[in-house]
Amino acid sequence: MKSKPILFVLLCLIGTSAFSQKVQIGLKGGASINKLSGKSFKEEFSFGYHVGGFLTIGLGKKFAIQPEILFNQSNVDTSGSFSTIYQFQKLDKVKLNYLSFPILLNFKPVKMLTLQVGPQFGILMNQSSTLLQNGQKAFKSGDFSMLGGVQVNISHFGFYGRYNIGLSNINDIDSQEKWKNQSVQLGVAFRF
Repeated sequence: MKSKPILFVLLCLIGTSAFSQKVQIGLKGGASINKLSGKSFKEEFSFGYHVGGFLTIGLGKKFAIQPEILFNQSNVDTSGSFSTIYQFQKLDKVKLNYLSFPILLNFKPVKMLTLQVGPQFGILMNQSSTLLQNGQKAFKSGDFSMLGGVQVNISHFGFYGRYNIGLSNINDIDSQEKWKNQSVQLGVAFRF
């Protein structure tokens, strides 16, 4: 299961590179403002971060495919009912670390502006140690979401903001409620 998103990214790179006009590689990172929806979690955003790399494959003057590999860290506060509903002891914060694989379609209406949209596959790298101490695996190992955003390009730098909305339920305990990731990412990209 964990190798399927990686294989998908590699196939996309191989398939589109034959048609590409320009290939760029780069690094990116920044802040993530995260929220986990569901009545067991506080309806507020918390801060985390993301870092990683990307490859931009040009498909003409206006379009490009941009596969990425990102490490995303999410910190989420639970509501008072979480421990009661799910029988956890002393659990008020949850930390989730994902290895994410966004595959974005870039559209450049003008030279300095790029609009981005596409799917993201995430693999849960670890769960909060408090959950494991309580003897439960609470979150599914995979997540699927959609991204949309904008990037301002200045020389080799890109300053971006994007919204990520989870489409899959990551609750692995039961079906009492659905948990879905949401995040806003703000960051800087550097193209070599």
